[in-house]
Amino acid sequence: MATIRDVARLANVSMATVSNALNSSDRVSPELLARVRAAVEKLSYAPHAGARSLRKRSSGLLGLVVGDITNPFFSDLFEAVEDAAAANGYLVLLCNSSERSEREEAHLRMLRTQRIDGLILAPTGAASMHRAALLAQLEVPIVLVDRAMDGLGYDAVVLDNRKAGFEATSHLIARGHRRIGLINGPEIVRTAADRMHGYREALLSAGLPFDPALVRDAGFQERPAHDAFGELMALVEPPTAIFATNNLMTIGVVTALADRGLSCPEDISLVGIDDLPWADAVLPRLTAIAQPVRAMGETALTLLAERIAGTRLGPGTTTVLAPRLVVRRSCGSPVPLKAAHV
Repeated sequence: MATIRDVARLANVSMATVSNALNSSDRVSPELLARVRAAVEKLSYAPHAGARSLRKRSSGLLGLVVGDITNPFFSDLFEAVEDAAAANGYLVLLCNSSERSEREEAHLRMLRTQRIDGLILAPTGAASMHRAALLAQLEVPIVLVDRAMDGLGYDAVVLDNRKAGFEATSHLIARGHRRIGLINGPEIVRTAADRMHGYREALLSAGLPFDPALVRDAGFQERPAHDAFGELMALVEPPTAIFATNNLMTIGVVTALADRGLSCPEDISLVGIDDLPWADAVLPRLTAIAQPVRAMGETALTLLAERIAGTRLGPGTTTVLAPRLVVRRSCGSPVPLKAAHV
């Protein structure tokens, strides 16, 4: 089987000239192009498909790195991205960081070896020089989803998380609550930081003080949220309502309520983020902030496909999607503190 070296030798040109002639014919003179083509025809040379794919960066593979695949939000996001990718002729390699930066970095290094055409990333933390360098080494278009990172210049598709935090907290305030517990993720994650800001803005707008004792970082995880609820209930003045900023933590709170023989809204009120099917199926039916997760995934894929195709140029932009408050039956008026203090 003929090689590119054989073609170069027969045409009396360098291998780089052969490569240019085969991939960018306008980069060589007509005379050299004719010699290379004649040598290719005589030797029946066929470029290796994998090598050709590498040169043109057209593996047909996209990377998707999510924070926690056990979180139904990210499962739904993957489904949306995969459906949109298939419609555009791509396959998706799914990676789960488990909300751990070192695992995310390992996935990024692996994806570099897979010759992906582009990456959709839900980052585990804030931007840093180390992370910026690691992403730059991929040398492919990147779109951030769910969580933005300032200063890196990538396209991003996110929820208006400040508004989500504001609306959830304002709903509880409107029901008469003045001590509202916040069970949140780590503020190094932009999503958690913005939801915290929305929570504080709602308190400020209502003339209520911010009490750091009412805030717990449960790492976006179910069991830590369960424990955080217990800590809040052990306060001398426990909250009369809880705002849990993702679905796994909401599940943790619901489990903690059951463990203590409490119920919503008779003993305490609860608002969560992510309006998943179970939110309308459990008792009580949960009030929640709905995220347009399918639109988020589809928009991210569209932006990435445009970057890959070269039809979208210039600096990255951030697409902000609106949250929607879905009111059900898990919020009531405040109950006497001693009744909720278990």
